[in-house]
Formats: sequence, C-alpha cells, structure tokens
Amino acid sequence: MAEVTVTRCDDSTFEVVVEGVATTSHAVTVDPSYAARIAGAAVPVETLVRRSFDFLLEREPNTAILRRFDLSVIGRYFPEYERVIRGMLP
Repeated sequence: MAEVTVTRCDDSTFEVVVEGVATTSHAVTVDPSYAARIAGAAVPVETLVRRSFDFLLEREPNTAILRRFDLSVIGRYFPEYERVIRGMLP
C-alpha cells in the first residue's frame, strides 16, 4: 500500500506526496465551501484530502493521478466519488 503525506500550503492548497513503487507529488486545491459540503465542518480538510487519495489509489496507480487539480474534479472522472467519500470519512 502506498504511503500518503498531506501538507497544508495555505488555506486552500495542499501538497500530497504518494510513496509507492514510484513517488509522486501532487498540488491539490480545495474550495472551503466544497469541503464543507462534502465533509462537514467537523472533518479537517487534510483528512478529506487524505481519504480522497485513498479513494483514488483504490482505482488507479499514483502515477496516473493528476499532478495538479482541484478536489472537485475527482467526481468528473469517478461519478461515485462524493457518495463513497462520505462513507470513508470519520
């Protein structure tokens, strides 16, 4: 299983490093209103980002994940994302 490290860069930007067979780095933006709608106010955005990478890694290798993206675009590629991610959050 890949190791995922999430680092907050500013209020809406996160650096995500995925260490697996290959190591990849990703810049992820998260609109606060989108995070609140998906995860609620009690779940830290870092947790949402981390679980979102768990979701992605169940479906594709880290080398296939976009290097720079907004979290909301995951649903364009995986329509079940918002439904499934809610069940993956604490």
